[in-house]
Amino acid sequence: MKTIKLNAAQGQFKNFLKEQNRSVSTIVAYKKDIEQLVENLSQNQKHYIEEVTKQDIEEFLAKMAKNSYTLKSVSRKLNSIRTFYRFLKADGYKGDDPSTLVSHPIYQLAAPRILTPTEYRALRDATRNDPRMYAVIELLLQTGIRIGELANLKLSDVRKDSLYIRLFEKHEARTIPLNKRAHEAVRGYLQVRPKNGQDHLFVTKSGRPFLIRNIRTAVERYLRLAEIKNVKVNDLRHTFVAHHIKHGVSLAIISKILGHKRLSTTERYLTYVKERGKETTVLSEL
Repeated sequence: MKTIKLNAAQGQFKNFLKEQNRSVSTIVAYKKDIEQLVENLSQNQKHYIEEVTKQDIEEFLAKMAKNSYTLKSVSRKLNSIRTFYRFLKADGYKGDDPSTLVSHPIYQLAAPRILTPTEYRALRDATRNDPRMYAVIELLLQTGIRIGELANLKLSDVRKDSLYIRLFEKHEARTIPLNKRAHEAVRGYLQVRPKNGQDHLFVTKSGRPFLIRNIRTAVERYLRLAEIKNVKVNDLRHTFVAHHIKHGVSLAIISKILGHKRLSTTERYLTYVKERGKETTVLSEL
C-alpha cells in the first residue's frame, strides 16, 4: 500500500469530488469536514494516513459535538470521513478503514416544515414581478425536485407535460410530470430569459448558470418578503410531498417523482400528514 501525508490526501480528495460531479455545496461541505479532521489530527501529531485510528476519529467527532455542532452535523462529518477513506482505498493509499468502526450518533429527525396553502400562495405572490424566481418557486412546489436538480436543468429538459431530471450526485435521472401551472411559469420566464449560448434553464442576467447557493439565497429573500418564518428551501419539497399524500396520491408514485431510492423514505411523511384522501394516481396542483 502507498503512503501519503494527510494534508496531501486532503488536496487530492477535493479533486476526486470534482471528478465525481459532486455539487459545489457538497464539495465545500466535505472539504471543510476533512480540513477540520486533518487539523485535529495534526494537533495530535498524526500526519500520515496509516497513523489514524478509530479512537482518533471518535475523539474528533466528540470534539465537534462539544463545539456546538448538532448530532446531525456530526453524523454528516462521519459520512464525509467515510467518503474520504473510500477515495483513499480506491487510489491504493490505505488498506484499513477505521471510519467503518465508528458508529453514527443517534439523533431524532426534526419534523419537516410544511407550508400552509396561505403561506405558499403568499410566496407565489411575492415573486409575481420576478419571472425567473416565480418559475423557480413553481417548479420546486409543483414537482418536489431538489434545488441541485433544479440548478442542473437544461432548456431541452422542459417538455409540455414532463420534466427530465438529469443525473445529480447519486440521484438517478428520471422523467416526472409537469403540470400546467409550472409549465406556464417556465414559459413566462423564457420570454424574458437572456438570449445567449448557455443551455442551462435558469441563468443570471449576464447569462451564466444560476448556481445552487444563489438560488437558495434568492428563495430565502422572497420567503422573508412574504413574511414566512422558519422555512428553508427544502421545505418546498416537503410541502409537495405533504400536499399529495393528503390528496391520496399513491406513495409509490410520489416516491418515484421525488427520486427516493427507498419507499420507506417517503413513508416517513405519513407520521406528519394525518389526513389522507382516497388513493389516486392523479397529481393535483398546489
